[in-house]
Amino acid sequence: MHPLFDLSGRVALVSGAAQGMGKAMSIAFAEAGADLMICDLNEGGLQATAAHIQSLGRRVIPVTCDITHIEQIRAMFARLDQEFGRIDILGNVAGPSKLAMPEDLDLKDMEYVIHGLLIARFCACQEAGRRMLAVGKGSIINICSVGGVTALGRGNFAYSVGMGGVAQMTRELSTEWSGRGVRVNAILPAQVMNPGLEERIQADPNLESMFLRGIPIGRLGRPDDIKGLALLLASDASEWITGAIIPMDGGNLAQNAGGTSGPRKV
Repeated sequence: MHPLFDLSGRVALVSGAAQGMGKAMSIAFAEAGADLMICDLNEGGLQATAAHIQSLGRRVIPVTCDITHIEQIRAMFARLDQEFGRIDILGNVAGPSKLAMPEDLDLKDMEYVIHGLLIARFCACQEAGRRMLAVGKGSIINICSVGGVTALGRGNFAYSVGMGGVAQMTRELSTEWSGRGVRVNAILPAQVMNPGLEERIQADPNLESMFLRGIPIGRLGRPDDIKGLALLLASDASEWITGAIIPMDGGNLAQNAGGTSGPRKV
């Protein structure tokens, strides 16, 4: 491994670590030498991720936590202080969603999604940021979405509006904190396979082909696709990268709505 990517001696906290991109990000950090606190509501998946990290010879503390509850976030950071006494990397991955057409969306559901995607995530950024600012160094990685910078339609109103807030929160926090050593960046995935997306595709056989028409690279994302980018942003390899809103989308945002991708690879 190039020394710029070495995370030995550093501590990361990653939410949504039981599966998908949160699990992949956690394992990537451990593979690069970091110790971790990981959280999720899925106890079985969380313990499986913890076991994988332990098999790599890294220390890991799994915490069952509902990241939409502010008091649980703060309690988790208090335990982080007790267990590790520091935080170098925050991966904000977990967040709620609710599919509903805007004319039918219940305001309580809208409030829940905005709270979980933006307010609760800001709380995690604030808790991590205070600790990082005290030592003059740290990296915060927010998982956003292509829906945070373009419109998705299909009833994704609450999710897209919340993710738009995450993108702007990332820019603002970077502007406020980067001069004091804390970098803040966001990753914008397109459709990455997870159990929820698999269920939607099974229920609607046309859904996958519709997604692929907007992804020139010719396939949906896989959770492990996040590993390299997350490691870059967490490490000293990205020392001069902050406030960036980086697509991880197979070319989705680059393609004009009326564009046509080239022949698919066989």
